[in-house]
Amino acid sequence: MHDNELWYRAPAREWTDALPLGNGRLGAMVFGGVGREELQLNESTLWSGGPYQPTNPDALPNLAAVRELILAGRYAEAEALANQHSMAVPLLQMSYQPAGSLFLDFGHEAVAGSYRRSLDLDTAIARSSYVARGMGGADRSYEREAFVSADDDVLVTRVTGSRPGTLSFDIWLDSPQLGAIVPGEPTAISFAGQNFGTHGVAGQLTFGIGVDLRIEGGSNERRGNRLVVRDADAAVIIVDIATSFRRFDDVSGDPATLLAARRSAVAGKSYADLRAAHIAEHQRLFHRLSIDLGRTPAADLPTDGRIANFAMGDDPALAALYVQYGRYLMIASSRPGTQPATLQGIWNKETQPPWGSKYTANINLQMNYWLPDAANLAECFEPLLSLAEDLTVTGAEMARAHYDARGWVLHHNTDLWRATGPVDGAQWGLWPTGGAWLCAQLWDHAEFAGRPEALVRRLLSVLEGATRFILDILQPLPGTNHLVTVPSLSPENVHPHGAALCAGPTMDNQLIRDLFDAYLAATSQLGETDPMRDEVAAARERLVPHRIGTAGQLQEWMEDWDMDVPEIHHRHVSHLYGLYPSQQIEPGTALAAAAQRSLEIRGDDATGWGIGWRINLWARLGDGNHAHDVLALLLNPDRSYANLFDAHPPFQIDGNFGGAAGILEMLVQSRNGEIILLPALPDLWPEGAVCGMRVRGGIEVDLKWSGGRSTSIGLRSETTQHVVVREAGRRVAIVLQAGMSTEIAMR
Repeated sequence: MHDNELWYRAPAREWTDALPLGNGRLGAMVFGGVGREELQLNESTLWSGGPYQPTNPDALPNLAAVRELILAGRYAEAEALANQHSMAVPLLQMSYQPAGSLFLDFGHEAVAGSYRRSLDLDTAIARSSYVARGMGGADRSYEREAFVSADDDVLVTRVTGSRPGTLSFDIWLDSPQLGAIVPGEPTAISFAGQNFGTHGVAGQLTFGIGVDLRIEGGSNERRGNRLVVRDADAAVIIVDIATSFRRFDDVSGDPATLLAARRSAVAGKSYADLRAAHIAEHQRLFHRLSIDLGRTPAADLPTDGRIANFAMGDDPALAALYVQYGRYLMIASSRPGTQPATLQGIWNKETQPPWGSKYTANINLQMNYWLPDAANLAECFEPLLSLAEDLTVTGAEMARAHYDARGWVLHHNTDLWRATGPVDGAQWGLWPTGGAWLCAQLWDHAEFAGRPEALVRRLLSVLEGATRFILDILQPLPGTNHLVTVPSLSPENVHPHGAALCAGPTMDNQLIRDLFDAYLAATSQLGETDPMRDEVAAARERLVPHRIGTAGQLQEWMEDWDMDVPEIHHRHVSHLYGLYPSQQIEPGTALAAAAQRSLEIRGDDATGWGIGWRINLWARLGDGNHAHDVLALLLNPDRSYANLFDAHPPFQIDGNFGGAAGILEMLVQSRNGEIILLPALPDLWPEGAVCGMRVRGGIEVDLKWSGGRSTSIGLRSETTQHVVVREAGRRVAIVLQAGMSTEIAMR
């Protein structure tokens, strides 16, 4: 046992007890059963439906009427009209799908007290071991380990017995998708399938699952759709999945060819070779960051027991494990060339999953990607940038059809097919600034990288399109010089006038400022002289400024409605975007005090991801003890399942990523050329270390502290630059040399 391990004394009973494996493309949930083992399988491009564009020809002819009703204060009427004419067709999007499950039937039981299963985050290998009683009362021990290799792009499972010839089991495959097992040889199972259609969009994907068996000793045969192993010493099972998906508008791939190519590539590799290559590739990313928040005897308990006891405050190592688990989940669900992490990462068992297990862009997709930059996993951000590039194509058609606007739009959801329309209902979906938020986050990613020219140039076309769209849809606010978005809403909150639709909500203004600033910074860095720069600068000055309400709160809307809303403890804290993840509201200012008041009114308890956001907000405000109190709400059986998956409930992975990002935000922050050390360190973590954390400017930080103050600080920069390092009233200005490590002392 070591500190980067989840472990348990019993097999998984529920899906949220099982342990996740993945390489960004393939995902598996390992149950660790004794008599029957299950590995539930996913592939990142297996979704329902096929290429589609959900534009509504009624939307544009009714846009002016919806705007007029909102500006006249007739919000409920506007929302009713929008629901009738302004929404996407179909109203719902496609959903991420499970591929199936692999089963291993052993037909024996474990001796009481002998069972253990674990997930080693350091090697990304899931293990289970136990003792079973054999014929004549002789005990035999069994061990299994499984991993999904990013190097060889397959799922590998090895089963061993302690004595030669004692391993006997059946292998079979099941899928909830349309399709059938293909007749074949005694060492392989193949499934050929077709995805579901839904919401009027036909299923247009074909896919295949391949299972290959290797045994050491004993015998094997095919019995119907099962592979039967008898009296073996060990066995290795290799699983692969492929779909016909090539791009959001192209499903012409050949799954059989893809499966055959990967099968051929691994055919000559031993289990030891596959395992070693897998570990090396995983550790190339995972070993970049280490974190130590202190250790107590509570860390020796099984993981589910630690979750139950965390609120007692004596297990700081669980918070460190939560960071590393978040990094593990990011590596496992988002790698270059794969799809971005969905609401459930890469893991989903349902054909009708909650919220489609898709990409919700009014917080959840963005929260998924709060972690990788600070956690030194910049490559894992790549799928989000690729998604944005796709959206510039599909979103441009939606922008023209629904708004008569140039550029591109994203509302509050998208899917594999990059649909960008307003979905679900006007109360949730008629929010045109999802693309602006995505662009703001992409620009912050560039800031973390030190704004290299190649990345800035790649981002520019994405930023240009999103900026052009916003300029085209901003409307004059009658009686003022302001420009506002209308129709829009403050996600997903209903205001006191029986609707969510409104004009110029605070979050929109914050998002647009960040979008405009990113566009201006990118064009300036690249020496671009586009005349749109002047238009952007002028429009930015006309956005509605932050307003403080009568309760001392930062207003969520232009109007002072916050204290009269139906849900005063709403899960979203959209108007606090300006505090975190944005840096528009600087700690210690009057606006920060108003944001804190809003946070106090809204309350600490929320959904799992809502708690994750609140941790970051309290960390940004510099209140480490309060941030830890909120963390205790997250690391609790009500908000964390036994496998440490975030419980919305149900499972949503954004809480994992948001919570892990919040812990790092408590330790180190960066803004405007400054690195702030231990800005929100709770009293419960007086000693510790974090090494390999990244901050804006392309800088890595190694930090150790004792008694709540830093004792060792090391910085590594990719470029030569001036920085200021601050900690609790101490300050030092230094010049970092490119490619060199610098040790500094605070004074």
